[in-house]
Amino acid sequence: MSQCCCRSASVTQAAAITPERLEAFDEEAIADLARRLEEDDYPTPFAGLEDWHLIRALAIHRPDLVRPYVHLVDQEPFDED
Repeated sequence: MSQCCCRSASVTQAAAITPERLEAFDEEAIADLARRLEEDDYPTPFAGLEDWHLIRALAIHRPDLVRPYVHLVDQEPFDED
């Protein structure tokens, strides 16, 4: 019933990032997520932000999957001055 790792047709409903959702990711699903982030072609900024939060959660909980896409996870501190 739930779509564990792919965007649904309606991007307006953000799916919760749960341990089960993170565990359901495989190499194909992470590659699709990375492709969307690299293309940065989202209908709203919030849709892109949702994917970014998802890949950050995966980087924390499933670093083995995210290793090839770590460049998409901006974890460097920055100065806003």
